[in-house]
Parts: sequence; C-alpha cells; structure tokens
Amino acid sequence: MLSYRHAFHAGNHADVIKHLTLALTLEYYLRKDKPFWYIDTHAGSGFYRLGSTEAQKNREFATGIQQLWEQACIPEQLAAYLNLVRLANPAGKLEHYPGSPWIAAQMLRKTDQLHLFELHPADFQALNSLPGKGKRIHIQQTDGLKGLHSLLPPPPRRAITLIDPSYELKTDYSAVVETLTKAHKRFDSGTYLLWYPVVSRQRVQQMLHDLQASGIPDIVQIEFCPLQDSNNMGMTGSGMFVINPPWLLAQQMREILPWLAEHMSTSTGAAHYTVQQISPEKNRG
Repeated sequence: MLSYRHAFHAGNHADVIKHLTLALTLEYYLRKDKPFWYIDTHAGSGFYRLGSTEAQKNREFATGIQQLWEQACIPEQLAAYLNLVRLANPAGKLEHYPGSPWIAAQMLRKTDQLHLFELHPADFQALNSLPGKGKRIHIQQTDGLKGLHSLLPPPPRRAITLIDPSYELKTDYSAVVETLTKAHKRFDSGTYLLWYPVVSRQRVQQMLHDLQASGIPDIVQIEFCPLQDSNNMGMTGSGMFVINPPWLLAQQMREILPWLAEHMSTSTGAAHYTVQQISPEKNRG
C-alpha cells in the first residue's frame, strides 16, 4: 500500500522514541572495531523539511522534536540523538528532521554498510540523494519485509535491523512478528528494532503475546505514550520491541523516559511509559 507518507509525521513523539533508541543502539555497536550492517525495511525518504506542506498540515513535530530542541539542558542519554538533529540544522533553527537512514549514514563508518528498502517511488528517489551512496549504501525499491531475508545472515555477522511499517493494513501487526521470527531463525545474534504505534492497546498486547509465543529470547519492550490510551481514532504513543538489545539500553531508557514524560506530555499526568523484559535474557556480547 503506497498511500502512507512519513513526511506528514516527521519529528513527532514516535520519531523521538524510535530514533533515540536507534542512536543508542548504533552507539553501542560502534564501540567495537568490527564492521556491521544497518538494515532498514521501511526507510522513507531519509530527510524531511518541516516547513513542507505535509509536515505543516498537523505540525506533529511541535509536540515531538521541537519540545526537546528548545531545552537548554538535556540528559546525557539524549546527546547523540539531538546532536544529529542539530547537525541536520546547521543554521541553528529547527527546519529539518533527519530520518533513520540519514541518522545511520552519519553514524556508520566507511567499513560499515547500510541496506535500505523503500517501496514508494518518490521516497525511493529521495533516498538516492543520501551522502555516501555507492559501496557503503545499498537501496532497493521493494517490500522490506520480504527483502530482509535475502540479506541474512550478513557476512560480518553483526547487524542492526529497523522494522517500522506504517501499520495501515491490520495484517502488518502479524506480518512483522512473522518476519522477525523467520529472520531470527536465519540470524539469531543480530539486534532487531521493531517499532509499533499505540492506536489500539489490544493490538499491542497481541503483538507482545505473539512475540513471547515465538520463543525468541532476550526481547525488551520500550514504550512511551504522551497521552492516555483512548478508543478514539489516533496514535496516543508508540514503542519498540528490541531483540538482543545492547546491555545498557534498558537502563538508559529507564533513566530518560521520566524526563521525556515531563517535557513531551501534552497534559499534566497524562504521559506513561514502560521498559520491561518480555522474554528471558541471554548472555550479551
């Protein structure tokens, strides 16, 4: 389905949680000299102009990244992520928001590789303007959930995979779990970051149950909701299921989420968050 465009939602509270988690995970992988791959199943265009018609329609960034941009003092855990956002805005004014491919392209070394999937023709074309395209960045215009399996296991035996479909189709909820289960069987030592929206609490609980039933070990759930759960239409929050998380990640998120709740909640006491281990840990490298 090609109607979804992330430009309408760039920089919202869901992007903050997703890209903060990604930046912390990339930081951890970069501690070792060994090369690794970054795989993005739904890459989008990679870079967004917040003054565009799409971004200005609902101005979702105003209750997301803009809330953090305006803070004089930020916690240490946010530094790498916000430094990247500032790098994307060299004039010192919040005018652009970097997507996950741009963030990864800035952080990864020459010895690392990016493998990006994007089905939408316009977004696929925009991805081709990413810096460093060539031997380091590989882009395919295809369904990332299907394309992922062709890359596993990666030759360096180290990889971070981000999966964040639009969930426009109800089948996406089960499809991502099925994809993860198959991917983990092919390559069980990689880190997988599965983003999900909180639109229906029942669907989130079903995903959690299905992941637990898959038998995949070492899954951490990270969730941040600036609004209370609601049966009305709309996303009240979002989260990440992280398979094989960096050993510091859970504690880092436990420390930062209260601060985010204070600065990104739209009403007093509405924000809620969780960090929990949903399947048994294993020894982490």
